[in-house]
Amino acid sequence: MSQETSAKMMTRLCRADEVTPDTPLRVEIDDEAYAVFQADDGYFVTADLCSHGPGSLAEGFLEGHEIECPFHQGKFDIRSGAPTAPPCFEPVRVWQPEVVNGELFIARD
Repeated sequence: MSQETSAKMMTRLCRADEVTPDTPLRVEIDDEAYAVFQADDGYFVTADLCSHGPGSLAEGFLEGHEIECPFHQGKFDIRSGAPTAPPCFEPVRVWQPEVVNGELFIARD
């Protein structure tokens, strides 16, 4: 079940302290899965499902701003969703999270 703030219609994903540089987080809301990452310069959110296969990006290896899919080792830039290594050629969707009172929110369609 989604939790939304009334002012901006933002959907709550998680507490910010649930995500660390070493531990991405998979969040499922209304049958949609998101991968939440923390890198040196902030928080990032992508679709959890790899665009090439059944891999969960939240279970991948994050190095800098690049997430490696655990299924076939394709890579994506978590800032833009752009593929950075084959076999991935299609980008994954990204959202710009906002931190409000220690919690992460995104605007969903």
